[in-house]
Amino acid sequence: MPRKPRFLIIDGYTKAARDELAAGGATTAGVMYAAMLRTFVADAPCDILYPADSDASLPAGQALAAYDGIAWTGCSLTVFEDIPEVRAQVDLCRAAFAAQIPSFGSCWAAQIAVVAAGGLVRPNPRGREMGIARKIALTGEGRGHPLYEGKPSVFDAFISHVDEITHLPPGASLLAGNAFTPVQSVAVTFDGGAFWGLQYHPEYDLHEMARLISCRIGKLMELGFFTSRQAGEDYVDLLEALHQDPARSDIAWMLGIDDDVMNVDIRRAEVRNWIERLVYPHMQTHR
Repeated sequence: MPRKPRFLIIDGYTKAARDELAAGGATTAGVMYAAMLRTFVADAPCDILYPADSDASLPAGQALAAYDGIAWTGCSLTVFEDIPEVRAQVDLCRAAFAAQIPSFGSCWAAQIAVVAAGGLVRPNPRGREMGIARKIALTGEGRGHPLYEGKPSVFDAFISHVDEITHLPPGASLLAGNAFTPVQSVAVTFDGGAFWGLQYHPEYDLHEMARLISCRIGKLMELGFFTSRQAGEDYVDLLEALHQDPARSDIAWMLGIDDDVMNVDIRRAEVRNWIERLVYPHMQTHR
């Protein structure tokens, strides 16, 4: 029987941030990523590392070279902050590049890959992009890139971020963007390694986005997303109702949600492509 790929999942959230999400009924990012990867590779071995924790370490006896793919989750830190929790992750990303382990991830992942390779990330002057990113369009290079096989040229996606990539490093390609965030996905080659990073979140579904928004209602009210807590809770309830009954076309119409968000095969095409086009070939050449 062929060996299954072994994944290292890097959950960059601090413990306090993870606890806050769990208290609001959200699945923590590393656990969510493991569940997503196992929809493509059943029972795939997945180790979760929390590099923002002061006592973080790989499982006993393991090294980066033991893994066939590295998946990075989102994170509530800011990648350009000069603090130990961020420096540790930039160093880890550079080590992953040097080890030439195929890497992939969402949001923070794209930003950390760019910064580790010498690019820049700054606050988005448009503010927070939240909920669903609209009209993400593939660039010419993106349309021909294996990351986007089976993906529409224009699509919506789950999203939550305030920072954006502003300057790509040498060896990076811009694959997609929209009006709110011009860099929505990148392919970064650095120090012999490859990293495909998305600013948006294929790991989310309607339920998980509802839980995230529920945890952030107070902050979103301050930013003008909701005029009241009740308005935020009503929106969360709509997301949950559509998750429970995807046939509710009235809610989908009201929220402007289409198949590129609802259909898991479309929403997660990038993950499938990363596994098939980078992880499995890496396994064949590094047996």
